[in-house]
Order: sequence, then structure tokens, then C-alpha cells
Amino acid sequence: MVEEAESRPRSLRRRRRANVAGGRRHRHEVWVSPEEELALLSRADEAHVTVPRLLVESALAPAGETSSERRELAAEFFRAVRLLAALSNNVNQMAKATNATGEVGRELSATVGAVRECALRIRATLEGYDAR
Repeated sequence: MVEEAESRPRSLRRRRRANVAGGRRHRHEVWVSPEEELALLSRADEAHVTVPRLLVESALAPAGETSSERRELAAEFFRAVRLLAALSNNVNQMAKATNATGEVGRELSATVGAVRECALRIRATLEGYDAR
């Protein structure tokens, strides 16, 4: 069930946590200042989760990393892998054409630029992730 939810587009995922057998029997109330409320609402909206879910995930996650953040990081890496696959297909096609004709195509420069851009995107993603 979790895998199904993660394969759906972000807009169709649950904002609330999944139900548990027997329900949740404990409740905690937290009073926050208007500034804290704004920050919580902003972070919850960025993660596409509710504020209670954000608080629980943040508190129970190892080293302050939430499952929503890990899921978003995994999605970013999957997007990068798909982009690299498409770029490698283009490079192979250009190499085949270059070998057949002996002429370097004009789109080679743009493709090499796209490869560099993808590498920079991957590097930026890795630098934004605090490996533990």
C-alpha cells in the first residue's frame, strides 16, 4: 500500500497519515506563536502534508529527517536517472551518426550542455542532503 501511494503523483498522495489498527489513542496539543504557526504552515505546505503529520514525522524521524523529505529526495533522484537515460540515448544516436558520416552534428554542443546541467543538478541534490 505504501508503494502504491508513492508511485502516484504528488498531488494525489495522502496529506494525512494512514490509519492504524485500533486508532490513535493519545493526543498532544501544542501552542505556538503566530510566527511559528506561519513557519509550520509553510513547511507543511511545501511537504504537502498536514501540520500534525509534519510534527510527528519530524519528531520521530532519525536526525530530524522526515519520510516526506526522504520520499522527495528519492523522487528527485528518479527524475535525474530518467534524464540521464534520455541523454545517454541522444549521445548514442549522435555517436552512431558521427561514425557513419564522419561529421559532428551541431546538436552535440547542446547535448553535452544538458549532460553537464544534469550532473550539476545531481551534485546540488547531493549537497542539499546531509548524509548520515
